[in-house]
Amino acid sequence: MSSIQKNPFADMPLNTALTDDAAKFIETVSFEDMPPNVLHIGTRCLLDGLGLYVAGSDHDCVNILASLAEDTGGKAEALLPGRSGSKVPAPVAARIMGTAGHAHDWDDSQVSHDPDHVYGLLTHPTIPALTGALVAAQMRGGVSGKEFMLAFMTGFEVETKISEWILPQLYKRGFHSSGVVGTFGAYAAAAKILNLHGDELRWGFGIAASLAAGIRVNFGTMTKPLHVGRACENGITAAILARAGYTADPAAFDGIWGFCAVFGGGVSPDKITQGFGKTWSIDNPGVSIKPYPCGVLTHPSADLMLKLVKENQIKSSDIARITLFAGSNILNPIRYPIAKNSLQAKFSLPAILAMIVINGKAGKKEFTDEFVGSAAMQSMQQRISTKFDPAIEAKGFDKMRSSIEIELTDGRTYRGDADERYRGGPDNPLTDGELEDKVASCTEGVLSVSETTRLIEFAWKILDLQDASLLMTLLQKNNSSY
Repeated sequence: MSSIQKNPFADMPLNTALTDDAAKFIETVSFEDMPPNVLHIGTRCLLDGLGLYVAGSDHDCVNILASLAEDTGGKAEALLPGRSGSKVPAPVAARIMGTAGHAHDWDDSQVSHDPDHVYGLLTHPTIPALTGALVAAQMRGGVSGKEFMLAFMTGFEVETKISEWILPQLYKRGFHSSGVVGTFGAYAAAAKILNLHGDELRWGFGIAASLAAGIRVNFGTMTKPLHVGRACENGITAAILARAGYTADPAAFDGIWGFCAVFGGGVSPDKITQGFGKTWSIDNPGVSIKPYPCGVLTHPSADLMLKLVKENQIKSSDIARITLFAGSNILNPIRYPIAKNSLQAKFSLPAILAMIVINGKAGKKEFTDEFVGSAAMQSMQQRISTKFDPAIEAKGFDKMRSSIEIELTDGRTYRGDADERYRGGPDNPLTDGELEDKVASCTEGVLSVSETTRLIEFAWKILDLQDASLLMTLLQKNNSSY
């Protein structure tokens, strides 16, 4: 006996023209269309991203990819960060750069004011868009700093708008937003520099939509940063194929079989009226530049732990137990109760709190397998637990809320609430000086002090550069010779 089943998409806003709108935005947006604040924040994101490529360039997950790429060979199109002049095919370079940029989970986070979104878990917007622009600039050559920044901000805008507009089922179903939606950021930035137009632009979105992938089960492993690497590679590949005349559906974002329906169940009908580039997402709601190399959901708790330890002069030997209280938006994704290695530690509240207690900080040096696996770290993590708090849960997911209670061996107890204006967010941003300090910590052990100074200097004056591909030479060891 047959039955008629209701179309599951019948009540969803799928009759859209997002693909066409995105393509027209890429084709027509000009440098003059960007407000000064967009350029200022974009330059900060550029500097942050450049430092992160270097930070990840000597990570195991990047060394494996880079060694395989160098062994495989191919057309020498684009440089790799930290590899002293090594060039590989453009899509492969994008894969390695994207993985390096996300290797430490230190890259920026998109901000949303929508209480239906899980805060902080939209996309990490800079690395895909920046990688797309950097690789495409090397492919084409002679891309000015102004043209480069326009392409970077174009990719950033397309990526963040799609991430904001698509329904939150994308993340709730287990997709990694940066690995999926990041593909469009890399593609849009590359398409702008490679001067794609008309049907080429629309085909490119269709190709990118079929390549987008990444699932959250791999958080805490090497494959998590590879999600962003593949997003960058796929974005570049889509641009190259589309430019060569490779066809795809010209409306791949739209309809019941389009990207938005299949991955997220639709889009918000109210939000899509914002359009691309009318308000720029990098400025409003903004972007969070991370002070810690781990999941952003841990950051307010880390700052609270640091405050409690400093104000009360608490030593690790004084602590009997620590309890962190939070809602499901933090406790579910930050899922490792005891981190055994650095990758797990990026998604472990006991790990980052233990780092703060033991070393008074949680940076690149703390997020190593040696430090996380040390006896002191393993012992301290055993004294730290997390607890679901219904009162915090009831306040919603528009902020990252948590509380910490510390019980000392002598019976004294200290408790505090995390600052909802978390450090690094639009309401409490890192200063330019703090950002430069972060970049210096990223490059430590890879670039010399003078090389790092040069990298920072040229990032700030990006608009004056005649050829933006110079930025890639600054990511190489011994870059003073360029």
